[in-house]
Amino acid sequence: MHSITNRLTTLLGIQSPIVSAPMYFATTPAMVEAVASAGALGFFAAGPDSSQRLRDGLRSVRDALNLPSHAPVPAGVGFLGFLLDKTEASNDPRLPAVLEELPMAIWFAFGGDLGRHITQVRAYDSKREHKTAIFVMVNSVEEALIATNEWKADVLVAVLDSVSTGPAIIAAGGISTGAQSAALLAMGADGVALGSRLLCTPECMYSDEMKQEILSAGLNATARSYAFDDVARTRFWPDGIDGRAIANNILIDFEEGLDLDTRLKKFDKAKAKRERSRMIVWAGAGIGLVNDEKDVTVGCYLVVSCIFANVV
Repeated sequence: MHSITNRLTTLLGIQSPIVSAPMYFATTPAMVEAVASAGALGFFAAGPDSSQRLRDGLRSVRDALNLPSHAPVPAGVGFLGFLLDKTEASNDPRLPAVLEELPMAIWFAFGGDLGRHITQVRAYDSKREHKTAIFVMVNSVEEALIATNEWKADVLVAVLDSVSTGPAIIAAGGISTGAQSAALLAMGADGVALGSRLLCTPECMYSDEMKQEILSAGLNATARSYAFDDVARTRFWPDGIDGRAIANNILIDFEEGLDLDTRLKKFDKAKAKRERSRMIVWAGAGIGLVNDEKDVTVGCYLVVSCIFANVV
């Protein structure tokens, strides 16, 4: 594996300017471990998981890589701010448990008070030698300025339009190939976040049927809509945030104006029969460029090789 040195790889102590995005319905410990083995950084997605389950995930990566208990885990955990607002006030707070396992990074996204949780991480780290890198996903210039100036984020994750001085920048959104990654680094990004590129790997928890849907998808096969969360019974996201999935009859039912009860019945019936016409396959816009089922290590190697050939 080629080694690339820049702000991101230096900050995280990794070889490759790649992170795997936290994907709750797709990421497995095996995926995170494979990303780490490829010299990059993999993220778990915390979702609503208990603190013990999050501990177990990080410990499984530690064990698989034969790391001692006092060594940082070359992995991160992605948190949704609006869920943290609830869990950190519960009898099972997640952040202290995760931080105790020495992850390399925490990724924060979608919250009205992310600064409070970032402050908690900084306070925890102030009492020890290990420092956790703070990733913040931003969706506007205003959010980027707050994350940079007020929260002192180490890394911003964003759809890349331009690059200025400040924290390291990870480009995200629709990235599936080495050529795309090389172009983004040439524009000034410090790294790229891969998500959809990893959905067809053996390490992904997606079923074979879901992976086949991805492999047969075209360049414009996905859509953002509340329709998917409606029938999945996961409509707990804040207003204005919807999920992207392969467009199918679920979306057609929604656009035709069918009421929720009817849509749920159609979805449940199709699911019971294992029909693909209403199967939810969460995926990004880049799946049209995913055309193989290579494992995570090989996929990361191909991306890095292209970056090295075109940028370094």
